Amino acid sequence: MSKVEEFEELRPLLFSIAYRILGSVGEAEDAVQETWLRFDASPTRPDNTKAFLSTTVTRLAIDVLRSARVRREEYVGPWFPEPLLSDPYEDPARAAELADSVSMASLLLLERLTPLERAVFLLREVFAFDFAEIAEAVDRSEAACRQLLVRARRHMHEGRPRFAADREERRKLAARFFDALQNGDVDGLRGLLSADVQLVGDGGGKAPNFARTILGADNVARLLGTVFPSLLAIDVTCEPHEVNGQPGAIYRDRDGKVLQTIALDFADGRIQTIRAVLNPDKLAHLGPVADAWALTKEVQRIRRGRGDF
Repeated sequence: MSKVEEFEELRPLLFSIAYRILGSVGEAEDAVQETWLRFDASPTRPDNTKAFLSTTVTRLAIDVLRSARVRREEYVGPWFPEPLLSDPYEDPARAAELADSVSMASLLLLERLTPLERAVFLLREVFAFDFAEIAEAVDRSEAACRQLLVRARRHMHEGRPRFAADREERRKLAARFFDALQNGDVDGLRGLLSADVQLVGDGGGKAPNFARTILGADNVARLLGTVFPSLLAIDVTCEPHEVNGQPGAIYRDRDGKVLQTIALDFADGRIQTIRAVLNPDKLAHLGPVADAWALTKEVQRIRRGRGDF
């Protein structure tokens, strides 16, 4: 097998590791590309290509994350990971761990960890690396890696959400939610939301966004039930799609450009959190991005015409 073939076989794993460490599609792709360049430039073939490439991409991602954390502290408004529509890495034996670890909720929990804790936790809990492999990847002793894992597990378990619906129940709830959203059915929306539901948007100061997190079923249902029918009136379309392994949707303007993504989190048979990503920088990997400011002006004009405000 050639170097290129070996690398391409492992590319999905490398991207999946890097994305979970970084929460950024673009930065993960850059880390994978740099890993290839180092592999290609190596004069000899490693005894274990998977270990060599996994170590390289992990170390690169840790270095990038250390600098990215400073930028995230200065970020305008809530910071969310870049939406991922499909995870290229598949392992039937680890399917549940892989799906859970890529969700917005899990990636945001990972933000509580140090870069080393994050890498160790992911390599062990999600990708089932042994401690010798993890120690090599993060350049620490096995004993140190075990301690890092203990701390990471504690932080992650403390923030775990309460009981979430199973996959089929989530799919059905999401379908009902988006139907109600398209119809402006405020009562229908309210019945699908947890009493303490949160609606949060990540615009990064580069797109129209909520002034604050919207809390409570009544407030969220009223806002969604008035704003989204106005989007439909200007030919914005809703494309149901998994976002970070959870039910969600992509919204596009009349030209098919991406306006935003929505991802839903569930608990106790209701929708617990609605996360919208509107920052155009975080949507560019999905295709051409819509002019959210111009669309907002159109929506405001329609709402004024209806006497909404």
